[in-house]
Amino acid sequence: MPRRTAAAVAVALCGALAAGAALSGCEYVYDDGRGPLPTATAPPFTDAALPQDPRRNLPVTGAELEAWVGRVLPDTAGQVFHTGFGLLKAGTARQESTGQLPSGTYSLTLACKSPRRVSFTVRNGELALVDLSLRCGTSRVNVIQVSNDAVLSVEVAAQSAANFAYRISRI
Repeated sequence: MPRRTAAAVAVALCGALAAGAALSGCEYVYDDGRGPLPTATAPPFTDAALPQDPRRNLPVTGAELEAWVGRVLPDTAGQVFHTGFGLLKAGTARQESTGQLPSGTYSLTLACKSPRRVSFTVRNGELALVDLSLRCGTSRVNVIQVSNDAVLSVEVAAQSAANFAYRISRI
């Protein structure tokens, strides 16, 4: 009997351990239809926001205009062939021509300062190389290809008073 009792105790003990191991990973989950609870996170650190100067997009003249052009048309590594800038009255357009450009690849940098968009059109004869409406406060760089020596025409138009600047440099 002692052998049988020891065997029965061993079987009961193994069964209890197996049941305990099997049930220890179980968890009752009640689905009440809600999604998972949000995890607590620290709010992101932000610097104090300063209000923007309402005059930052208003056109300027004189020395302020030249300083603005220096900021928005940075120095280039290539040879600069033409730079133009100025002030447009509301609802007007200006057309300018570059000097003779030899064939090659050029970088055209455009910028404006106005509360509204400014339109730029660059043509090689009848072919429009660039025709876009630029959101002021940004600069735009386009790469253009001139296959033969040419004089480009640059037209700038604005619905409200605006400063404009552009630079054509060889890449």
